[in-house]
Amino acid sequence: MKKNFLFFLLLVLSSLLPVQAQLPAVTLKNMNGVEVRTDTLSNGGKPFIIDFFATWCKPCNRELDAISEVYEEWQEETGVKIIAVSIDQAQNINKVKPLVNNHNWEYEILLDPNSEFLRALSGQMIPYTLIVNGKGEIVYKHSGYTDGAEIELIEKVRELIK
Repeated sequence: MKKNFLFFLLLVLSSLLPVQAQLPAVTLKNMNGVEVRTDTLSNGGKPFIIDFFATWCKPCNRELDAISEVYEEWQEETGVKIIAVSIDQAQNINKVKPLVNNHNWEYEILLDPNSEFLRALSGQMIPYTLIVNGKGEIVYKHSGYTDGAEIELIEKVRELIK
């Protein structure tokens, strides 16, 4: 009897715990200097991807280039949005806009020069990629990049919109 009660109590308590984490509240700026609170990031109820990068990070640039090649198709199919967050330090922030323009990245770009947002998400290595569902919950995290890893990203997004 006690075992059943304890099992039932654990079951009830576990159902009260959040399954997915929400985005933390950190204030960043976009490339135009406008402040953006990270806990308000959204995509109109559709999933979005947050991808941390730096101008000096070759795997980051390869990943964002690979996604860029298929981004328009992804948007048409799923409505997904990419938010690329630069962790370049303050002295290198001026390199972000030329890099983005040179690569023709059509992403929303945010600047995290002190890596506050990255640390708040327990990110340690870049590229660090998250998928956030339409409710603002983090449902997927991945560090690093190997060629073709973007296919896994879009598959996860497709699962979310089913």
